[in-house]
Amino acid sequence: MIDLVESKQILFKTMQTPTFDQLLDATCHFGHLKRKWNPAMAPYIFMERNGIHIIDLYKTQAKLEEAAAALKNIAKSGKKVLFVATKKQAKQVVADRATSVGMPYVIERWPGGMLTNFPTIRKAVKKMANIDKLMSDGTFGNLSKRELLQVQRQRAKLEKNLGSIVDLTRLPSALFVVDVMKENNAVREANRLGIPVFGIADTNSDPSYVDLVIPANDDAKDSVEVILNACCAAIAEGIEERKAEKADEKAAEAQADADAEEVKPRRAAGARRARKEEAAPAAEAPVAEEAAEEEAPAAE
Repeated sequence: MIDLVESKQILFKTMQTPTFDQLLDATCHFGHLKRKWNPAMAPYIFMERNGIHIIDLYKTQAKLEEAAAALKNIAKSGKKVLFVATKKQAKQVVADRATSVGMPYVIERWPGGMLTNFPTIRKAVKKMANIDKLMSDGTFGNLSKRELLQVQRQRAKLEKNLGSIVDLTRLPSALFVVDVMKENNAVREANRLGIPVFGIADTNSDPSYVDLVIPANDDAKDSVEVILNACCAAIAEGIEERKAEKADEKAAEAQADADAEEVKPRRAAGARRARKEEAAPAAEAPVAEEAAEEEAPAAE
């Protein structure tokens, strides 16, 4: 019991929004050079120092809390969030965090039409599954070494680009993007389909295409990691709450079935009792009539 309580306390601590000092230590406050800034990011800039913009971490913290709450609700409803990060310093972090919560991710080149032409992407994923099936049942055993090598290269290429979205059978309910400027194609496709976009935006980004902006340094690994930790912890919490609700529903259904089974014998006994009560007056009626007929001649 103590271990369970301690694990819950540890889980609760990991779900808390990072403090100001944690964001500061992760260098979330460093923006780009002043000459590279986007004026649309002005509300999130605190000051300029040595020609570099400094991001207001209080606003970062507030936006991160808002994003975490929204992501938690999406996960609680059983929907998917697609993580996108093709820049080198964020690839491994995104892959690890997304895998830990069972969400799809894209860390290689963004496939054009990934969202707007989703059926074609699904065909490519199915092709990869068909290659695996044919390899396992020995169909490719009759191929020459050169042909087999070509098939293996094709399989490896599909795995590299689409292996992380095998479980994405329908369009995601939200997109989480690291570096809004670099992943512009993904953001535009999501906007076109009306898919909500969560994005880490630096001072050189345009936040107008993002539904929920998290202003922070998108070039530092530590900065990306601390933000993803908070968001993925919220997603994990939403998934756990969904599991708990389903367990409660199953328990309620089982209890209702058990109550119904208990009520059935009672209803049957009540029905038998009612039939006996109805049959008793019917049996007494002929006896009463015979007694009345016997009394009538005596009176005469």
